[in-house]
Amino acid sequence: MRALRALVACALAACMACAGPFSVTPAFADVRKSDLIYGQAMGERGILATSSPNLGSEYVYVCGADGTEYFARNADEPTQIASITKVMTAVVALENSSMDREVTVSRTAATVGESSAELKEGDVLTMESALKGLMVPSGNDAAIAIAECLGVDFQTQAREAGAALHRADGSAIDYDDPACALDAFVAKMNEKAAELGCTDTVFENPHGLDGSQFAGNLHSTAREVARICAYAMKDERFRSFADIPRTEIPVKRGEETVMVELITTDLLLGSYDGACGIKTGNTDLAGPCFAGACNRDGEELYAIVLKSVSEEQRFVDCETLFSWVYNNQVDYQLANSPETAQMALDGQMRDVPVVAEVALNGWVDKTVKATFADPDATVEVFAPNGNVSQRFEFADLGGGASAGQTVGQAVFYQHNEEIARMDLVACEDVAGPNPLEAVGIWWDKAVRTFSGQPVSATSVIINETPLILEKA
Repeated sequence: MRALRALVACALAACMACAGPFSVTPAFADVRKSDLIYGQAMGERGILATSSPNLGSEYVYVCGADGTEYFARNADEPTQIASITKVMTAVVALENSSMDREVTVSRTAATVGESSAELKEGDVLTMESALKGLMVPSGNDAAIAIAECLGVDFQTQAREAGAALHRADGSAIDYDDPACALDAFVAKMNEKAAELGCTDTVFENPHGLDGSQFAGNLHSTAREVARICAYAMKDERFRSFADIPRTEIPVKRGEETVMVELITTDLLLGSYDGACGIKTGNTDLAGPCFAGACNRDGEELYAIVLKSVSEEQRFVDCETLFSWVYNNQVDYQLANSPETAQMALDGQMRDVPVVAEVALNGWVDKTVKATFADPDATVEVFAPNGNVSQRFEFADLGGGASAGQTVGQAVFYQHNEEIARMDLVACEDVAGPNPLEAVGIWWDKAVRTFSGQPVSATSVIINETPLILEKA
């Protein structure tokens, strides 16, 4: 199995080296009007299909480490998640065990089947090595070994506290029965999921197999998987296990220590810029799945794709989603004006954009040119979230103004949400009327008031907001 897995991985790696990251999108990928961008259906936004990612997975969720939701498809629909289950297995282990604790592999663990870390009955390894065996090759054997080891602790803790343990279906676990260690561990997984606010996640085993003897109600949603993954990635130890393309772990096997080779199932590692984990999965019920993480220049994204059309497509979809988000991050220039003026900034004279002319109410027809307090200011926006709009608020000025004086404020919005606020400052000095002029202006305004004419100039917005998104 190790040799076969290595051969397949090498072949795929060779293909990617020749062709670059996954780039061929199978015919079953699609764009749906019901896909959500920033929480609103693409069809409701009226944007072109080319502005949305073309995907072949049925359940999808993409968010930033800060919680920003970029894209969702059926993200709250329950479905099987296969070996992505192991993310929670790792979380529970990391929070309840030292890394040097010894883990012994039972017959149950060694014979579970499917994806494996090639552990044998009687093997002894550290918790750290077991977690590598869990995360790198997606070892079901490692999952059971970890759960059995720590499940005994959870049974003992419950017995000593006189607390009840329950399976996912609500049935009581007999914590005096050593054979129920697995159930005790899984109970801890569900307890942790509830603590993280996952209301539609049910674990029934530590590995995610869902057929035959493991058939049941185990499921989650793309959104809740993202929540679990984001939590797990806060632990640097988890991050290190999720980001290993290939390694070896020492295992005590009888009287000797053998080195067991582990090869990742995550084919984005080393082939896609910034990819840093997290976990693959695949069963007949769940279909090919992937919970991916990517970090570029400190901006981390999590992309969850469940029930994809093929094992390749799950990686294609994640790459598509990561590129879609990163490529649509735009540094939007706030000042966009065809008119400029000279003023002193930071001790130097320079041309600045004139974004508005603000009325001077002490005169009948005078305004003062204004720019932004920071004429070079930009704000990062996500282009598919919509075009930028602006609203100007002008100060009630008297007869004069001096360069640098605050004369109002501009507020910028994207999709009706405020994204920036900038003070307006005068670009120039404008003197107020002298006493003689003031008398003349007073009479002029009186006449204008009587005849219904404007008594002062009107403030004018010159700044423009260029389009960043083409509408359908």
